[in-house]
Amino acid sequence: MAKNKNIFTAAAAALGVLILLFAVGSFYTVDEGERGVVIRYGSLIHVAEPGLHFKLPVIDSVRKISVQEQVELYRNMEAYSNDQQPAVMNLSVRYQIDSSRVDEVYRNFGTRQALIDRQVTRIVLEEAKTVLGQFNAATSIRERGRLNLEMAQAVQRSVTGPVIILGVQVEDVSFSAAYEESVEQRMLAEVAVERERQNLERERVEADIVRTRAAAEADRVRAQAQAEADSIRLRGNAEAEAIRERAAALANNPLLVELVKAERWDGRLPTTMLPNATVPFIEANK
Repeated sequence: MAKNKNIFTAAAAALGVLILLFAVGSFYTVDEGERGVVIRYGSLIHVAEPGLHFKLPVIDSVRKISVQEQVELYRNMEAYSNDQQPAVMNLSVRYQIDSSRVDEVYRNFGTRQALIDRQVTRIVLEEAKTVLGQFNAATSIRERGRLNLEMAQAVQRSVTGPVIILGVQVEDVSFSAAYEESVEQRMLAEVAVERERQNLERERVEADIVRTRAAAEADRVRAQAQAEADSIRLRGNAEAEAIRERAAALANNPLLVELVKAERWDGRLPTTMLPNATVPFIEANK
């Protein structure tokens, strides 16, 4: 009897454990930024959204795939510039799996990493070489912004499938030490030439200012001289006109001379006279 009781107790305990395992294995959660792929006997049943969900224990399994933004790094990629200079590039690619196409990710690739390896990495390696091949070595260093833009556009245009390329950043492009030194020297020479050009332009502007000021001063002096000449001419014309009017008046009235004499005489006779000289007088009308 005791033996049967022990067997019953063990069976009950085992059943309790099975029930507990069944209960625990029937529920699962999916976090924000993830999607749950529910698999039954190797077939995809459905994709679960974030939250608490129920599944058949033992029979169903859940594989979670992240749909958050992530970054894939590509280091030491070798390529050639347009002028045949060997380069080593480091790129970073920001991407995100399309949450509405998670079922495609599982069916066609199985995992997120397999998707990146097959759909993104190969294209990034190809496009990086193609885009850098359109730039001279010096240009790729000097116009890094344009290199970034064209690299991102090329990758976004070429990558298809359930992955969205959010951005591509050229972290670094390096050439041989000798070439980078030659590029630096050439850029310094270009800066020196540009500085000299600016100096010459400034000197030209300053010379133009001096010439303009000199021309303005010459115009001012010329205008002043012209004004003085006009003033002298006007005064001369006025005096000549006055003389002509006075002469005309004298011709018409001979006694005007005597009147002028009388007006200017102070009424006193000379105190000293030369011998045989006559005493000046003023004729008067009788």
